Amino acid sequence: MLKRIRLPALVWGKPSVIALIGSLIVAISVTEWIFAYRSAAYGIILSLFLTVAIYLVVVLGGLKSPYLECVESMVLIPLYILFTSSLPWFFLQQNLLLPAVYSLILALCFWHIYEKNISLTGMGFHWKKWGKYTLWGILLGMPLGSIEYLILRPAPSALSFQVSYLLRDLFYMLFFVGLAEELLFRGLIQTDLKRAFGWRWSLFLQSFLFMVMHLTWRSVPELFFVFGAAVVLGVMYEKTKSMVGIIVLHGVGNTFLVGIMPYVLKLSS
Repeated sequence: MLKRIRLPALVWGKPSVIALIGSLIVAISVTEWIFAYRSAAYGIILSLFLTVAIYLVVVLGGLKSPYLECVESMVLIPLYILFTSSLPWFFLQQNLLLPAVYSLILALCFWHIYEKNISLTGMGFHWKKWGKYTLWGILLGMPLGSIEYLILRPAPSALSFQVSYLLRDLFYMLFFVGLAEELLFRGLIQTDLKRAFGWRWSLFLQSFLFMVMHLTWRSVPELFFVFGAAVVLGVMYEKTKSMVGIIVLHGVGNTFLVGIMPYVLKLSS
């Protein structure tokens, strides 16, 4: 009868853990840069290798909590790149592409939450002061979305403005884009980084990673804007302990970006 081979676990000190997390952030940044600026195919391949390498560290590396949780939540980013970029989305209608892609990101996040037995209420999915946080999200989301439009000037989501299109955009941005990205970057990554490295470092690192994931816009001003927006979202999440406000802020901001501002400036020109 064959015996199961046990590999010796690595021993991690604080400096080596910091080096590991730093190397992971650099690897994610390089992968996304290659995907955005050099070759999407190479970016996908690197995402695959990075995912495998991280899981090998998780399985064989002997990392302890809370550093293990940091690595496990951050591996969702190369998975995000891998799955959303390599699947054959061409068969979908254009207006269904956004919910389809972000449904996959939501599935990754909720799978992680289920595997780690994370409490949704503890993450901030509760109704405490939801009206107040919703109002904050709207009031902050409108100017942030307008500023981002002036930076990027993206095409409108439809050829002409219609209330039905606006409601569709708002629904997509709230319950797919806003929910998925806030769940990943603030609810999971920021929370795990905070337990490992403290509040200030968690705020900086999640903001940096969020900025990196917007390299595909190929705009330097957008990177500065996204980093600042991530700081605002991170601080709001830390202060309110609620996902409601940041999801609303994110969703309203993106709705202004593609569903309102393009038509407003078109009318004024």
